[in-house]
Amino acid sequence: MSLLEEKTLSTEKIFSGKVIDLQVDEVKLPNGKTAKRELIKHPGAVAIIAVTAENKIVMVEQFRKALEKTIIEIPAGKLEKGEKPADCARRELEEETGYDCESMVLLNSFYTSPGFADEIVHVYLAKGLKKKENAAGLDEDEFVNLMELSLDEAQQAIKEKRICDAKTVFAVQYIQLQEVLKS
Repeated sequence: MSLLEEKTLSTEKIFSGKVIDLQVDEVKLPNGKTAKRELIKHPGAVAIIAVTAENKIVMVEQFRKALEKTIIEIPAGKLEKGEKPADCARRELEEETGYDCESMVLLNSFYTSPGFADEIVHVYLAKGLKKKENAAGLDEDEFVNLMELSLDEAQQAIKEKRICDAKTVFAVQYIQLQEVLKS
């Protein structure tokens, strides 16, 4: 055991849901004492940075109950059991936006809140966007407005806190950096 590692002594499953599971672990700390850790288990997710030929960022606007407000986000979604992240990214892009793409390139993966959750988000860049005629639709409990924002409009939406989630701020900053590198 490393000097910082916590050894799990027991796990109590509290809740098992559609999106997350909640458990409480009793752990042995490096100093020999014990503590409780409340943990969220999540299957992982994908997020897609998609830019049209007109240099518009494809986004969706949707109500987020946890925040009690409507926000603007890049397309994203939860991994299904056994699903590869790249396949999930293509599926979510089509379902949420009606777009398909020539290629899907993994840019990075990050943990959203490692202090209490194991959720990992895989961020993809969709290249060669094209609208699909018979695109798969949204899940029955999903309601979104499709939006296409310029970089300036996205930056303004961040200032107005209409874009306020990490994956979308990351996406806008990624696109901004690409613009800077071009000049």
